[in-house]
Amino acid sequence: MTDFFTHFLKRLLPEAWLGIGLLLWGSLCSQAWGQATGEIQQLRIERLDDEVVLSAQLQFDLPATIEDVLAKGIPLTFTAEAEVYRERWYWFDKRVSLAQRSYRLGYQPLSRRWRVVVLGPQGEGASLSMSQSYESLTEAMNAIKRIARWRIAEAAQLDPTVSHRVEFRYRLDVNQLAVPLQIGTLGQSDWNVTLTATAALPAGSSK
Repeated sequence: MTDFFTHFLKRLLPEAWLGIGLLLWGSLCSQAWGQATGEIQQLRIERLDDEVVLSAQLQFDLPATIEDVLAKGIPLTFTAEAEVYRERWYWFDKRVSLAQRSYRLGYQPLSRRWRVVVLGPQGEGASLSMSQSYESLTEAMNAIKRIARWRIAEAAQLDPTVSHRVEFRYRLDVNQLAVPLQIGTLGQSDWNVTLTATAALPAGSSK
């Protein structure tokens, strides 16, 4: 299996990425798989004067395989998505807003510090919103597990006379990895770090 993977990489991928791809492949093959599990706690949606904001506390642990990849200096990206739907009794609910935010987590071997970079909306030249360094992986993980008053829609997009539904999703975005690393994650369950939740926003509600 490893010989096939090596031959495939040589034909498909630039040589610059071959070594990294094989490094990750070896790491994945040498460890037992473990499914990442967790939950979304304290999910709260607030309708303020001119915006709708989302707050949440996430709870999940990374499998040892993923922590090992991070320790090798390979950054990972976690993406949060929030879709706001207006309920319609006569037809399918209408999506009125889609918000995205990414958290890039990486280890800096020279300084032995962990860095979290928060990026703005995807697809529009994701802009840097915040960058912070931490002493430990635990501190960095706590930072990306807490979402506070994230604006997910403009109040003007909502009809105050009807109810709305918010679908929230938080996931490890393997599509942000370099292609050789994406191939190494195919079919591996412990890379499926995904949390989902739905919250109702009643008509005229401020919370």
